[in-house]
Amino acid sequence: MEWLISLFSSTESVAHIALLYAVVIAVGVYLGKIKIGGISLGVTFVLFAGIMAGHIGFTAPSNILTFIQDFGLILFVFMIGLQVGPGFFESFGTAGIKLNALAAMGILLNILVMFACYYIFFDTSDPVNLPMMVGTLYGAVTNTPGLGAANEALSTVFGSNAPQIASAYACAYPLGVLGIIGATILVRYICHVKLEREEARLNAEEGVKANQKPHRMHIEVTNHYLEGKTLLQVHDFLNRDFVCTRILHNGHVSIPNRNTVFHKGDQLNVVCAETDAEAIVAFIGPVIEVDWQQQDQPMVSKRILVTNPKINGKTLGGMHFSSIHGVNVTRVTRQGMDLFASAGLPLQVGDRIMVVGPEDSVDRVASLMGNSIRRLDAPNIATIFVGVFLGIIFGSLPIAIPGMPVPMKLGIAGGPLIIAILIGRYGYKIKLVTYTTTSANMMLREIGLVLFLASVGIKAGAGFWETVVQGDGLKYVYTGFLITVIPILIIGTIARMKYRFNYFTIMGMLAGTYTDPPALAYANSICSKEAPALGYSTVYPLCMFLRIFTAQIIVLFFCGA
Repeated sequence: MEWLISLFSSTESVAHIALLYAVVIAVGVYLGKIKIGGISLGVTFVLFAGIMAGHIGFTAPSNILTFIQDFGLILFVFMIGLQVGPGFFESFGTAGIKLNALAAMGILLNILVMFACYYIFFDTSDPVNLPMMVGTLYGAVTNTPGLGAANEALSTVFGSNAPQIASAYACAYPLGVLGIIGATILVRYICHVKLEREEARLNAEEGVKANQKPHRMHIEVTNHYLEGKTLLQVHDFLNRDFVCTRILHNGHVSIPNRNTVFHKGDQLNVVCAETDAEAIVAFIGPVIEVDWQQQDQPMVSKRILVTNPKINGKTLGGMHFSSIHGVNVTRVTRQGMDLFASAGLPLQVGDRIMVVGPEDSVDRVASLMGNSIRRLDAPNIATIFVGVFLGIIFGSLPIAIPGMPVPMKLGIAGGPLIIAILIGRYGYKIKLVTYTTTSANMMLREIGLVLFLASVGIKAGAGFWETVVQGDGLKYVYTGFLITVIPILIIGTIARMKYRFNYFTIMGMLAGTYTDPPALAYANSICSKEAPALGYSTVYPLCMFLRIFTAQIIVLFFCGA
């Protein structure tokens, strides 16, 4: 039995360290699945498992814990950045600007309430209290990357004597999860929202949006004005977006291009938005039935997967599909969203393109694009670590700001996050293949997160009892609850009463502001539409960035003073 006792007690051995993380992570993940009132803490329970391990002396050398903690944080925030990067800048649409502005206001209110609680309830002469309130803030808003960024900034200011703010985070987190959902429900009653009416509004809006979906029709050219006019001339004069995928002229089917000349009696296969269909029919000619399969040159439609890295970043116009390959691209699907196949749209690995043309030509294009699902199964490890390398260098750049005791750095949280967002959005311009399957991204992200949480918990566990139970633990609980609830009540009410957003969209927006999946899951459970998920995804990228960035700003500006 001595070998077993030695395995658990010899903190210097690799086997002991691996065993420690295996036990903490496994116990935390399993306990995190337990639901109380339909709500669970999820993977964050790894933090509490780590605290318990550290409290009973089941630990590892401090330098090992710090390395694994920082490496896990880098991996976690980088994979988040890769995921949100493609949609980060596109999230600022008309409604998106308002939702993101409200979310940013919510983040600012979280910080203001934190400072108010700090000055009201705590001794401001104690230099440890403000850092502990930062930990409380990020527990209250259930944002683990922000905790990591704050921890890193504190190590810059305090060195090895940095306060263990994970204790305050752990105190505030459970009520943070409950408070987000509870305050969102309270907004519903404050604004007198009827869920049935909100659902009916979504149904009505969905009916309008359905008209924007791609619509396919066969029409005959009967307008004598179009005789001798090219497809480009017709398109410009009509001022409607449409794609002509096939044309039947004198019994011959061909793939039209911008210079194709129209004649009366030509039969066209057209793809357009449903709202434009009536205008196109009125200008060109009536809808007819055409049996394309009976023509001498039968056409096929095929969805092709872009897996050839050489295609990454090339535009549809630059590929010359119609003039060189004799096919037309009618639609591009990226991350589940249909995009209009405009000439300037750059292709990315992982895109699915709808190609129409003769079967042999379509097959040649499929070969050119790659069209091999097996190529996408392997994650692009090189891109990930090139991005991590650039992110660490970028995060290490000192930025001198007047009034700050030390130059500000984005650090190992902010630097990789920003680089990952930029690579996710613009990586194709420098020939970086950024495509990663959703499952691969989630796996790497979760591994990074549990390594970070376990390390933070183990390090904080040694002094947890003195800090929380015998110290200000109760204050962290109720001040965290105030930090959670007050901004939601203000922002939720403004979003409803002033901007008239649908309540389900508000629920998703608030969940995204707090980057809180349990709140989104609750919103989805009471809504049959996608409104909560859309609200969440619209604000999530910016909020994740701001949570990480403001953590370092608060610590470097105020805790180092």
